[in-house]
Order: sequence, then structure tokens, then C-alpha cells
Amino acid sequence: MRVELRDTVEDDLPILFRQQADPEASAMAAFPSRDWEAFVAHQAKIAAGPDMLQQTILVDGDVAGDIGSWQAEAERNVGYWIGRSFWGRGVATAALRAFLELETTRPLTAYVAAHNLGSRRVLEKCGFEVVREQHVDGVDEFVTSLRS
Repeated sequence: MRVELRDTVEDDLPILFRQQADPEASAMAAFPSRDWEAFVAHQAKIAAGPDMLQQTILVDGDVAGDIGSWQAEAERNVGYWIGRSFWGRGVATAALRAFLELETTRPLTAYVAAHNLGSRRVLEKCGFEVVREQHVDGVDEFVTSLRS
């Protein structure tokens, strides 16, 4: 299995849209899916953002998800979304490791729903540590940080 990152292109959007619209994936991430119009508007905002870094995740040439970082007030955040058909294969860990070579800002913060044990494990494998737990908008989550 070859995991690669590349700039997101317009042809990726329908695939990324279907991945984020998956009800099981949305529940796991504790993040609501967007409809097509809202999804495209969000992607346009990402593309125009001067502080955004977004990459499409490829597995053997197929779009497996996306990963990105952005400035949110006083912290730099990172997040990723992996299509369900790619879960459990080490894709998220490989993608995050590759992304951390592109995104060198530290500390870097990631939020993960408390019930999303797979994503929490990905973050830990990549050096993130839990700095606090919180309850926001009905979701228990861990705030993690990569300091170096």
C-alpha cells in the first residue's frame, strides 16, 4: 500500500463529499455532514485561506480522504477525514506522518471525539499527547497537542 499526499484538485471534491456524507463516518468524527452546496463553499474557503494547508490523501492512486491545517485563534489545528473503505489499514497514520513533514508549526493541536478510539490512536502514534478533555456542543472530546 502506497500512501501519498498531493494538492487537492476539483476532481477530488465529489469523492471527498461522499466520504464526509457517510453517516457512520460522520458519527465517528462527531461532526455533521454538509450538503453539496455547503461542502463546495467550505472547500472554496479552504482554497482561498492564506493560512490553510490542505492535501488529498491517495492510497495506490485512489482518493482516500483529506488532511489539513489552519490557524484558529491562538493555535494551529490539524484535522483529517478518511473514507470508511480505507479505515483500519494504517492510512490515517501514514498520511498524518507525511503531513507533519509539510506542516512544521509546533505546537500543533488536534481535537478528537472521545469515542473515536482509532483516531486517538493515530494521533498518539504520531506524537500527539492529550492536554485536556472537554465537553462541547454535546460531544466529549480530547484536545491533543504535538509540541515538537
